[in-house]
Amino acid sequence: MFDLFSGIDVWVGVSLVMALTFVLAFEFINGFHDTANAVATVIYTKAMSPYRAVILSGLFNFLGVLLGGVGVAYAIVHLLPVELLINVNSGHGLAMVFSLLAAAITWNLGTWYFGIPASSSHTLIGSILGVGLANALITGVPLADGVNWQKAIDIGMSLIFSPMAGFLVAALLLLGLKWMYPLSKMHKTPETRREVDEKKHPPFWNRLVLVLSAMTVSFVHGSNDGQKGIGLIMLVLIGIVPGKFVLDLNSTTYQIERTRDAAVHLSQFYQRHTDVLGDILALGKNSSEMPDLYRCEAKQTEATLKGLLSDINGISSYNELSDETRVQVRRYLLCLDDTAKKVGKLDSLPAREKADLDKLRKDLTTTTEYAPFWVIIAIAMALGVGTMVGWKRVVLTVGEKIGKQGMTYAQGISAQLTATAMIGLANIYSLPVSTTHVLSSGVAGTMIANRSGLQGGTIRNIVMAWVLTLPVSIGLAAGLFWLASRFY
Repeated sequence: MFDLFSGIDVWVGVSLVMALTFVLAFEFINGFHDTANAVATVIYTKAMSPYRAVILSGLFNFLGVLLGGVGVAYAIVHLLPVELLINVNSGHGLAMVFSLLAAAITWNLGTWYFGIPASSSHTLIGSILGVGLANALITGVPLADGVNWQKAIDIGMSLIFSPMAGFLVAALLLLGLKWMYPLSKMHKTPETRREVDEKKHPPFWNRLVLVLSAMTVSFVHGSNDGQKGIGLIMLVLIGIVPGKFVLDLNSTTYQIERTRDAAVHLSQFYQRHTDVLGDILALGKNSSEMPDLYRCEAKQTEATLKGLLSDINGISSYNELSDETRVQVRRYLLCLDDTAKKVGKLDSLPAREKADLDKLRKDLTTTTEYAPFWVIIAIAMALGVGTMVGWKRVVLTVGEKIGKQGMTYAQGISAQLTATAMIGLANIYSLPVSTTHVLSSGVAGTMIANRSGLQGGTIRNIVMAWVLTLPVSIGLAAGLFWLASRFY
């Protein structure tokens, strides 16, 4: 870890420490801001004591980060074009990092203070979009190139549709439980259970399912939201000290050979499909020479392949390359991956060929989409510790202020199982989603299915936070970046 400070200016080193501290602070705030949603139902229903629930939730969040991989992390990183990340000077990179983190932390703390279940995911993504758009305006880059819009659309769709799916699935699940077990005690609220049965806790099996589902929500929350923190740290490291982190310097000789072989096979793949891809990729049209101005364009694919193979031919470790060459190799790899992704969407290619292309893409990015172990541990600890504080405000909102009546055990079970499924699926497809919105919408869906009605004031606040988070975080991050860039 500490070798990342070697060879850099003292000011850059201090700024790097500050940026990493900001990221860990964001993840700590994410812990007590978002994880309250994961334990809200289990605390409200008295299935577990608050302190036992948040401690276990913190542990499962920690495990979720450790075991979650880095797919969602790089979905966050790839919101910004790779050339923006690796071509900025250190000062520009610092302005970018501090602006997006300050914007995200400010909005998260504000919504937490007022007990509004707002989304850290929306906040983070809006902040990244804000600095990307502001950078484009400041540097004269077209807005179309300031953000990876295709990735932004994919993430936006997941953020929009996951709460809708959560609302519907949780409602249907509750209706199924009411149909199968109409007289079960699971349909009682904690107040009814205490007054009628004179018991404080839910029935045993209800309690067990509530506890297990709360811990699975915590686990998938850790694996999804924890990866966002990992992605943030990688943004910091790539933006400030790119030579050390644009490629995994611990890559084995075999991994580098896989990358090299993938490039060779990708060239052969394109040659086999010249009839379909010839014009798109400008194959065989004197396009193998590197132009004076290199850009990530499909028509420069042959030049990119040639440049990549030239740079990594015969090396057994990326440490053999200069910092500048590592930056260039990463650019080549990500540009080839981007073009291959677009080619894979062509209707004219058979499904089997598209599957082969996907395998080549995975081999191409195996040494660029990574995270050092110390980064994963640091994020896991920040998220886990953050989980253990600050949960009371949001628990009250989720348990009592969404519906006009208190939440029943069955509603808690339905909402938590739905959240686990929705977030788990998002992890599989490497899409960031909002635990807050999925769980809150699931609770709202169960309230409608239970004919309990919704409290207009709370729902209005949640919806307003959902609507305003993106534009506010975009505007706040863009404004902060504009101010910060004036001092660099």
